[in-house]
Parts: sequence; C-alpha cells; structure tokens
Amino acid sequence: MNIFERLKLSAKMVAAGWKGESYDFSHWEGRKFWGIDNSNLATNENIFSVISRLSNIFSSLPLKLYQSYDYKTTNTFDVIANNPNHNMTSMELFNKLEVSRNETGNAYAIIFRDIRSQIEKIAPIESAYVMPFINRDDGDLWYKVNGSQTYYFHNMDMLHFKHITGVGRLEGISPLKVLNNTLRFDKAVQDFSLSEMEKKESFVLSYGTNVDEKKRKEIIAHFKRFYAENGGILFKEPGVDITEIKKQYFSSDTIASEQITRARVANVFNVPLFFLNDSEGGSYSSHEQLMIQFVQMTLTPIIRQYEQELNRKLLTQAERMDGFYFKFNIGSLLRGDVTARTAFYQMMIRSAGMKPDEIRQLEDLPPVGGNAEKLWISGDLYPLDLPIAERKTDKGGEKNE
Repeated sequence: MNIFERLKLSAKMVAAGWKGESYDFSHWEGRKFWGIDNSNLATNENIFSVISRLSNIFSSLPLKLYQSYDYKTTNTFDVIANNPNHNMTSMELFNKLEVSRNETGNAYAIIFRDIRSQIEKIAPIESAYVMPFINRDDGDLWYKVNGSQTYYFHNMDMLHFKHITGVGRLEGISPLKVLNNTLRFDKAVQDFSLSEMEKKESFVLSYGTNVDEKKRKEIIAHFKRFYAENGGILFKEPGVDITEIKKQYFSSDTIASEQITRARVANVFNVPLFFLNDSEGGSYSSHEQLMIQFVQMTLTPIIRQYEQELNRKLLTQAERMDGFYFKFNIGSLLRGDVTARTAFYQMMIRSAGMKPDEIRQLEDLPPVGGNAEKLWISGDLYPLDLPIAERKTDKGGEKNE
C-alpha cells in the first residue's frame, strides 16, 4: 500500500468504539475464541497462577507521562491512563494485554484516531484474528485483521506487545506452546492419580478347588452383602482367603511431578520459582532482595517493551523531541520494609539527595512546602543553599567565620 492508500485507510478508522461507518468489530467484543474455556489458562493451576500474577502486578503499576522529569497531562495521556475506551479502565486494558501476551505470545490493541489524528480510543483485539506482514509496496509492517470483513492497519495504528522473536519472525512465541509437552505430562499424571484415587476397594477371593458353582456364587454374594452392610469391614471365613488389591497411587510421585512442572513453567515465563509458591532452590534474607530479583530479571524487560511501544505510537516525533516520554513506576515494588525505607530516606536527606517533600510523595503523603522543599545536608542539618557564614558549629553554637 502506498501513502495515499494508507491515509485513506486511516480515515476509515475514525470511530467511537468497535463500530463505525465503514467497519464493524462489535461482534468480537466480549467473545471467547477457539474454546478458550478449555485452554491451559482455564484448566492448569500453575499457568493460571503465573499469568494472573504477572498481569496483575504489571497492570497495577502507575503510568506517568513525563517531560524532562516533570509530570505532564495531555489528552493522549488521559486516554491511555484513565479511559482507553468506553468499556474498560486503563488497568483492565493492560491486564488483558498482558494476559494475551503470556497466553498466546502476542497482544494487540487498535489505536482509533479522530480526523485530526488525535488519539480517541484504544481497544484490545483477540490475537487469533491478527496477522502481521511486511507490505512489499512500502516495506512497512502492516496488520491484517480478519472479521466479518478483512481490515488492514499500519503498524503505527496497532499496539503490539509480544514475547521473544527471531529476525525472521513478526509474531512472538507462545510460552504455552513451549510448555506443550510439560503440560501434557502434568495432566497425564493428574488424570492417572485422580483415577486411582477414585477407584473402589478391590479384593481377590481365593477358595478351594472343591467348591462347586453354586457354593462359589453364595460365597461371592455373601462377601458383597457383608462388605456393604459393615462399612467395609470383612471377616475371613475358613476356606476363603481375602487379598486386597493395592492402589497404584503414590502422593510422592504427584509431588515430584508438580515440582518439575513448576520449575519448567518458571523457566519459560522467566520468573523466580518462589513466584509459584515453591521455596526449593532459593533463599532470600529479605522481601526486598526477593523483589529485586523479580524486577530485574522479569519485569524490567516487559516494562521497557511497553514503554517504547507507547512512546513510538502514541507520541508524535515533535513530542518525543520535546522531551515527552511514558514511564511505569516500579519504585513501589522496590521500597522494602519500614526499616530499610527509613534508613534509605535518612541517608538521602542527610546527603542532599532528596527533599523531605519528595519523600512524603513517595509515601503518599501531601507536601508541606517551606523548608520541606529544600535540599538539606548534615551539619547537622541546614539547607544546602545556606551561606557558610550562617552555619553553626557543633561547639558552643558559635558560627563559622
């Protein structure tokens, strides 16, 4: 497609919601695709756990728009941070995107713009209906969306978040496909264990060879009646041997299988093993160390992908050149406990690293202004901009000359 076809197509995308004059996505809204209720997300506890935790943590992170470290509010920021579309909040949007990214390897959201190319709405779309491709005419990445009709979106009108890809891939690799054999083995072990546990008690009745057919039937009938009437208690009669058939269920086998599954799921999703409530193979002296590992190994690459995608497609080049950028705040995940935060704040105040009001904001407290807006340095303590002649010494309260 050339530039004129792209402009023409972009004009067609001007709409409010899922339905417009030249297109209709309303039949996709709220649908379930390819039997998702029977998917691993809905039936496997480990998969549900790791995806729900990743998506919940990520979607709970505060999103801010900055211009050279200062908070800014624009129409674009209001859309992505507060009201992405008329059906969901920002948290729900990012939660759905992250769930889709971890389940299928890809997450897509259409960017709807008004006639002035200003962002109006952002709506997530089922990844099974989207196919990215490189257009031969202009060499750009486009997205083919199959619905009641076929639609084409330029990459600047489609948010795309994905798992790892190679040079020759446009789509992310699904973690669940990587875990296919592991999940099949885990399900087979669970099904076998459950079938063994649900089996009724079984016995072998042995009696002499001189017992005729009539007597044999009487012994069996007597055995069934006695077992049913006495709550499973049996009395051995002379000439009859009763041997119980042992069940083939061993709890240790199930536990070992679950540990293997959790370890493989943690490896594929690149999360620490403790994320799946497994304490094997790791020890942490504090909650802070535990969260540092999670943030550095898992969350930082995810956040960086989202930030760059939002910066590239929601901000204009002029805005980026003017210092605007989106940023997720992960500081709350690294705050540590009360003791660690107190020590850090004291060190930052005494070394003029932070203002008291900045610390109050981190603790969700209102600023007080005045001296709390100044940088202080130990001496002990005075504003950083106070002249040396006005600073007091520790001896006798005399001023320095």
